[in-house]
Amino acid sequence: MTSIRGTDERSAAPATRALSNALSGALSNRVALITGGNRGIGKAIATHLASLGTSISICGRDQKTLEATANELRATGAVVHSQRADVTKSTEVEALIHQTESALGGISILVNNAGMGLFGPAHEKTEQEWDTLMNTNLKSLFLVSRAVVPGMIQRKSGDIINISSLAGKNTFAGGGIYCASKWAVQGLSGCMAEDLRSYGIRVSTVCPGSVATEFSGRGPKDASKVLTAHDVAHAVAMIAMQGPQSFLSEVQLRPLAKP
Repeated sequence: MTSIRGTDERSAAPATRALSNALSGALSNRVALITGGNRGIGKAIATHLASLGTSISICGRDQKTLEATANELRATGAVVHSQRADVTKSTEVEALIHQTESALGGISILVNNAGMGLFGPAHEKTEQEWDTLMNTNLKSLFLVSRAVVPGMIQRKSGDIINISSLAGKNTFAGGGIYCASKWAVQGLSGCMAEDLRSYGIRVSTVCPGSVATEFSGRGPKDASKVLTAHDVAHAVAMIAMQGPQSFLSEVQLRPLAKP
């Protein structure tokens, strides 16, 4: 996910709001965990799924924004669990899953959204920068999915939706370690899908182009020619609401207007 700063991602398009109203309750009796759900794309996904009747668990490392987002969701009538957690650490992931399921029930939708951007020539990056980005964008997905999957196998159903990027299917100058992380997300997701589909579990990726959020992207762009966080949230909801016999494995999401 390649994103820009400075646009208010809280403003959903009227058509998106109208669709949410029409489908209110479409995902009732479902429990969704959204990593990095306290801001940006994660917050938009949490808000959108909550409007469809889903009980929501969000996590993040910034306690202040986490509490603010949880309160906003509760103000809409959503059932919410929020928890500060570093999803690159297995002990914190295990505590997150345990407390989420104790508060809300079994997790039926996992959205692995936690991520970061770091750009510039790969040969100029440090080992610490590599480790930090790979842990955030890739290891977290592995750890959280691994913790959630046993319950989904037991229930014989579930959706794991990984927020990837068009950078996971393309290359560009200065994108070395970011693209590497997102190409890895694509590979891991595809293999997980084959491992888990016989259990009734679907693993999908959403691959957005440039999204207007606070995410540290490659520089400012024309806000009229990028996606909003709510566009990504709509794609996630579409995957979650697909029929039980179908498997929407990947969504590539581009702005309508070319940059």
